[in-house]
Amino acid sequence: MEVSQAFRLPGTFYAYDTIKNGNINSTYKVTYREPSGHLKSYIVQKINTNVFKNPEEIMENIDRVTTHIRERYPNEVSLHFHHTAEGKNYLYDEDDSFWRVMNYVDSITYNTCDELPVISATGEAFGHFQNQLSDFDGSVLHETIPDFHNTHKRLDKLFDDVAANKLGRNDEATEEIETISSYRYKAGQLSERYMNGDFPVRVTHNDTKSNNVLFDRFTKRPLVVIDLDTVMPGMAMYDFGDAVRFICNTAAEDEPDLRRVYFDTSKFRAFCHGYLSEVKNSLTKDEIDSLVLAAFSITVELASRFLDDFLTGDTYFKVNYPGHNLVRTRCQLQLAKDILRKKDELEWIVSESIEG
Repeated sequence: MEVSQAFRLPGTFYAYDTIKNGNINSTYKVTYREPSGHLKSYIVQKINTNVFKNPEEIMENIDRVTTHIRERYPNEVSLHFHHTAEGKNYLYDEDDSFWRVMNYVDSITYNTCDELPVISATGEAFGHFQNQLSDFDGSVLHETIPDFHNTHKRLDKLFDDVAANKLGRNDEATEEIETISSYRYKAGQLSERYMNGDFPVRVTHNDTKSNNVLFDRFTKRPLVVIDLDTVMPGMAMYDFGDAVRFICNTAAEDEPDLRRVYFDTSKFRAFCHGYLSEVKNSLTKDEIDSLVLAAFSITVELASRFLDDFLTGDTYFKVNYPGHNLVRTRCQLQLAKDILRKKDELEWIVSESIEG
């Protein structure tokens, strides 16, 4: 009740449900009966501040981005985070817990999907999100996770840890170390160019998975992109690359049988068509020409993070068995290898999507 009062939700409490999607924050659907008798629902979240160390900066980023979208696109479904009487879109309660409240959107999500129309709609959703913010200066946002997708620095850190070999695990990953070493220059090119100012500073989502798009229950059309906790300044191409890395992988991220791991070009075509239908006029030619390289780069980046975690004691990613991070590394490297092998075809699909 303290939270609802602070955010000035109208009416009287009616019911609540715990939403179990997501492993970080505590999320509830809370319904109120308004004075008119109409039932209205909200999403109430308690943020895990052990994971999100700077929640106020996250909420400042979210406020700037969602306000911009609502003002520019008033007739579209958008996220709205409610404010307290003090004008803040968050609340610390008496236990120092961090809360926020947003509008509830009746919808469905897809954790994974093989339906090409839905994949295309997912691409359209993330492309539309990027296009909505194409005139927003991304540099004003807080970089809440410094160098999150700085592939160049990620690889430097990996090879510093390879040189240190503190746990003596290098011998278990000789082939993986050699492979990433051979990819090091190519994978680091885009982040180095970004640091040199070759690409615009965009608003990036940084978690472009299909389950972060809400879809209409009946039409399966995209409604709105959600989960803006990692919104930061960055490269638009990396949002695209991370999305296809996840969607186009034919296997799980920790599939031990590498014969099952490849990059699905049909899914890539579907996502690419949807994405570029929205952003082909707002991205630069350099950005569009770098989309396939971005998919390769971010896949190598994730492989390097898994391998680095394995070499330094498995302290970041949760592991279910010894060598789990090494299995994840191999899976990503197999995917990166297939992206390289199909590079010409993938770039042709990008060109086709631009024309279509």
